Amino acid sequence: MRLGVLDVGSNTVHLLVVDAHPGARPLPAYSHKAALRLAELLEADGSISREGVERMTATVAEALEVSEEKGVEALLPFATSAVREAANAEQVLARVAEETGVKLEVLSGADEARLTFLAVRRWFGWSAGRLLVLDIGGGSLEIAYGLDEDPDAAVSLPLGAGRLTAGWLPGDPPDAADVRALRRHVRAEIARTVGDFNRLGPPDRVVATSKTFKQLARMAGAPRSADGLYAQRALGRSSLEEWVPKLAAMPAEERAGLPGVSEGRAHQLLAGALVAEAAMDLFRVDELEICPWALREGVILRRLDRLPAL
Repeated sequence: MRLGVLDVGSNTVHLLVVDAHPGARPLPAYSHKAALRLAELLEADGSISREGVERMTATVAEALEVSEEKGVEALLPFATSAVREAANAEQVLARVAEETGVKLEVLSGADEARLTFLAVRRWFGWSAGRLLVLDIGGGSLEIAYGLDEDPDAAVSLPLGAGRLTAGWLPGDPPDAADVRALRRHVRAEIARTVGDFNRLGPPDRVVATSKTFKQLARMAGAPRSADGLYAQRALGRSSLEEWVPKLAAMPAEERAGLPGVSEGRAHQLLAGALVAEAAMDLFRVDELEICPWALREGVILRRLDRLPAL
């Protein structure tokens, strides 16, 4: 069957169309993205602004139209931290449903971590052993650990690259004092969770997903996306530590010229790099692997697992 997963995230509305059936690898058929940047469209009370609601509704309607054109049989729409934590979330969801007919499932932070972990487990298989999975989104950082398909521990922290950029790094390039303050904040937040994971024992593999990690790995010399899904990609902590001060000194326009860095995400790359660096340092990770599958694939796999057996 042809499935469409509609991801309303902090940065983008992303429609991924796949051809899939139980027991087989979902095959990507089409991808449609539209910039959203909800983290930058919040009012002082934490509600999504009128402009943000209108932009979200319009982009969801556009994605729905694309899904129909591409022959999607079942649409799996969901929203993550930016909508989940908005003070007016219920009103926003009602507005989207009323105007587009799309009823967004709001995933909890723990659900995001678990579904991402499922996707990584399926990609690497059982031989990967105990996995520690990191995912930096626009609004949150997800961390999950386990041996099975359902992780033994899963947390979500409010350390997304878009959220931190909007709240901590107003300058372009940012002020050095702001960078130091954000670095302290990020490390304090992650440090609170490290002990809970360390008690479970050392992982056999550490894996990262998400656009932020992919861009950081490409910037540090990993293969291009054009080299295909199966090209092995990794990010070393020493390389990342060298890049952080360079990114801090660059305006967003200059970052956008780096290998693999998109113009739309260049402004928040430094915040993402600070989170990645802190996580690798505090979890004592010298190198991590990049997985091409993440939350969207996890949502698809969960749906396939729930289909009745023939």
